[in-house]
Amino acid sequence: MRRPVLLTALALLLAGCSSPAPDDDRGGADRWQPRPGTAWQWQLSGRLDTSVDVPVYDIDGFDHTEATVTALHEDGRKVICYVSTGAWEDFRPDADAFPESVLGKGNGWEGERWLDIRAADVLEPLMAERLDMCRDKGFDAVEPDNMDGYRNDTGFPLTADDQLRYNRLIAELAHERGMAVGLKNDLDQIPDLVDDFDFAVNEQCAQYGECADNKPFIDADKAVFHVEYELPTDRFCADSRALRLSSMLKKYDLGAWREAC
Repeated sequence: MRRPVLLTALALLLAGCSSPAPDDDRGGADRWQPRPGTAWQWQLSGRLDTSVDVPVYDIDGFDHTEATVTALHEDGRKVICYVSTGAWEDFRPDADAFPESVLGKGNGWEGERWLDIRAADVLEPLMAERLDMCRDKGFDAVEPDNMDGYRNDTGFPLTADDQLRYNRLIAELAHERGMAVGLKNDLDQIPDLVDDFDFAVNEQCAQYGECADNKPFIDADKAVFHVEYELPTDRFCADSRALRLSSMLKKYDLGAWREAC
């Protein structure tokens, strides 16, 4: 969750003789596997600016069409589908499909409430439909948001084991659909989940002194897509380069503006 303002005998031979570009690397089961240091753009609001010269775009899965994803592919980009999997959003077209029993406290963003991730019988088919949408639009990967509810005041007695089970479920659903999947924040569980996820997405690890916690992903040759909102780039870019994070400065609204390291 964005921190609230307030708060694959020839192919193998050829592969051994060349080094693919970071955005063309493949993971298990022929999934895309972004490598450390891969540049990216994350835009969740405003008119989509497709002119940013980076190999990866992370955009809202509901707000964008198959045509947009196809156009980005034609420009040589990989495209990540942003969806919330740990919180309900009243502005989504499937909002009415969520029973009141799984809706918890607000998560700090207007119109959003934490989900009771223990209710897998309710949430699994709903999240499967969302990931079907991402797959059908041609996305390469998924960024599931709000993946650390157990560390927040959700209104439910969620445990670390509840979170591990749910996060692995989301990863499995994405992988079954041929897409890579990123672990969003949830730093404390990275050692347990790094093998289940293909990359990480992190917010504000520099501000909170947590960036080294992402090292298991880098050690596994998996990208860590990282943003800061409040620190100037001269306060975190040197450390980001040393850690091989894919870092940039963004505004909280996650519009087109970016300042990359």
